[in-house]
Parts: sequence; C-alpha cells; structure tokens
Amino acid sequence: MNGKDYKKVDITIKSNTKDIYAFTKLVPNRIKRIKKASNEPLTEDPIKDLAQKLHPLRQYLKINQIIDNTKTTKTFRFVPDNERGTKQLAYFRAGQYLSLKVEINDEWITRPYSISSSPNESLEGFYDITIKKEEEDGFLTPYIWKNWKVGTKVISSGPEGFIYYEPLRDKKHILGLAGGSGITPFRSIAKAIAEGEIDANLTLLYGCSDEDDIIFYDELKQLEKDNPDKIKVILVLSCEVVSLTGCETGFLTAELMEKYADVSNCSIFICGPQIMYEFVEKELERFNLPPKQIRIECFGEIKNISAFSGFPKEKVDKTFNIAVHIGGETKKIPAISTESILVALERAKLAPPSKCRSGECGFCRSLLLDGDVYISPISDWRREADKKFNYIHTCSSYPISDLELIIPRKQNRDF
Repeated sequence: MNGKDYKKVDITIKSNTKDIYAFTKLVPNRIKRIKKASNEPLTEDPIKDLAQKLHPLRQYLKINQIIDNTKTTKTFRFVPDNERGTKQLAYFRAGQYLSLKVEINDEWITRPYSISSSPNESLEGFYDITIKKEEEDGFLTPYIWKNWKVGTKVISSGPEGFIYYEPLRDKKHILGLAGGSGITPFRSIAKAIAEGEIDANLTLLYGCSDEDDIIFYDELKQLEKDNPDKIKVILVLSCEVVSLTGCETGFLTAELMEKYADVSNCSIFICGPQIMYEFVEKELERFNLPPKQIRIECFGEIKNISAFSGFPKEKVDKTFNIAVHIGGETKKIPAISTESILVALERAKLAPPSKCRSGECGFCRSLLLDGDVYISPISDWRREADKKFNYIHTCSSYPISDLELIIPRKQNRDF
C-alpha cells in the first residue's frame, strides 16, 4: 500500500479553550455571589421539609374506621392524629409496611403490617392496615381484637420495606405469590396499577386454606375485570371441599406458576406465612432465577426456630440470663432459647428498638459482647462487617448460652 491508496479527509478540531476559560472564572464568580448574598439565616429548607414528609421518624395515627373483612380479618383505617402533631401521612411505595408501636400492660412492642391501601389514598388522608387474628396465644392480635376501636391512638414508623415495584430493577411483569393475609401488599400494588401509578402487569396467585377466609376477593376480581390487560387474579384453594368455581386447587407449585406466567421473565413478589415461604422457595429453585428477581416480604420472627438443623437440640426451651447494657444502665433478664432476644427484651419492658422483626431492616442491631447465639439462617441480613465484629439483629438471634449485650437506645430515632 502506498500514499496513492489513501483518500484525503478533512478533520476539524474544535478548541476547548472556552471551557477552560469558563472554569478559571468559576471560583471568582462563586466568591462574588457569596459576597452579594444576604447575611440573614435561611428560615426555610424545602428539601429537608420534603425529606421529613417522605421519611418521618414517627407518625401519630388514630383509627377512623374498622371494617370486618372475614371471620378472622379486620381492616383498620388510620388517619393523622392532628392533636399529637401529625398533619399528613407519609407517601409510600405500594407493597411497603408500617411498624406499629403498641403499649400493652406498660410494655411497648412493635409489629410490622403491610399497608393494604394505595399510595394515592395516603394523599387522600388514610392508611388501611389489614390484620388477621392469630391463635389465642398470639401476643398482639388478641389485644387488638379486644381493645382497638374507632378513636384508638397508635404510633407508627414511616413506610418501610422492599417488596415494591422498581422499574430500574424489576421486570415489567410481576408474578405475585400470596398466602392468607399475605394478600395485603398485593391489594395495594393492584390498586396502584389500576390507578396508573405503576406501569407493570400483575399476575397474582392467591393461596387460601378456607373459602370463608378469602380477603378482598371480590375487590381483586373487580380490579381484574376493570383492567384485563394489566391484572390477573387466580385463587388457589387448599381446603378439602371447594365450592367456588374458576379457581385452582392445591398449592402454589412451580407447575401452577408456569401455567399462568413466563416465570423467567417475571419479578417474583412473595408474601405470606413462614410455612408458605419454605414451600414456595423450594418450588422456585426449579427456575434458577437470580436473587434480584425474587422479592420476599418480611414475615416476622421464626415460629419454629428449633426445627432448623443447626439449632442445638440440647438447648431447646432452656432459659439463659442476659446482661443488657442499655441507656447507660445494666439490666439482667431471663431469655428462652426458642424465643428471639428481642422478645426477651420486650418481656423485660426495656422497650428495645425494632421495626421489621425479620432481620431485614437492621433497626435492632446490637453488639454481642459475650456468649453464643443461634442466628436464623433464613433471616440473617447482617452486613459482612457486622458479622466480623459481632453485631447481631436481636429479632433474628436466639440465646443458646448466657449473654452480654449492648442495646442502642435510639432516643429520637425510636419512633
């Protein structure tokens, strides 16, 4: 190849002199603006005000209405308690929860509950929290059934949780797997899709073990009818006798998921009781999905921690002593091995910080100074640094020896 084989090409190079010159003026111009600025302090901070409205440390609420959904389920409608300083409710993402703080016999406890109303309805001035009554030995729901009425005041966190639709992360098609009262965040998501707040499709497999205890069924089917291209609801009944038509029977199996959705091209949202999670997670293993495609709602503390293979059988139901350093004081309290450390702290009326009760949020993060704990393998969401330096989440840690702990006193952060 010689010079004759090349074609002549004209290339114009633009100078960046203007950009360099402008940069030299940056600091002098900034100094001039500072000198011209007023000496009066700023009295308004709109960004800070917005952040506080979206992420309040606490919200003061009161019950405005109680709706009987089924024989075991009620919906409590909360509005702002203006007298105690909450003028408007924090906006949220459909699928998130509130952690409610309740005083029972001078003992403060917290429980997370999914918001079942839509984000737009929070702008209208209310949250719906739908609660299923547990067995009589439950700690909070029997109290709620007996004592909550219109006008009851409750303290709440701001909206929390990660089971919400994020278009930068999630597939355009959501496959929802709900069990029992786990339908509550999906009601919120379905309403948000119908209202145009979420640009996604929802296929919802809703598992129930009792025909008389199906929550929001008529409402969900109406949302499906009004939005046929966006929402599909399939009821899955596991009871022995099924009289309803147009539903599936059995459980939320992989075969059922494949029947109604292209699972590999869906984001999987799961909410229900612990036993359902254990079943569904095994079914999902067949699809070999990346972790980011599966969103699991926090389900509270493990009910049967001693059933896990790693739990030392010789320690089942043993009682140990915990030396607790909290707020500059040291308390010694008893703790049962099969109950979380958080429960032991609450029984001792120490008002420990907590929100999700599932090891997820880290609000109950505490330092283990001495002793051994068993940490739930399915709710250990600690950072690697916390594991290295012996920090634990009290809601997912169980005492298997005498312990010494430092529990943070959240002060103004303790909603």
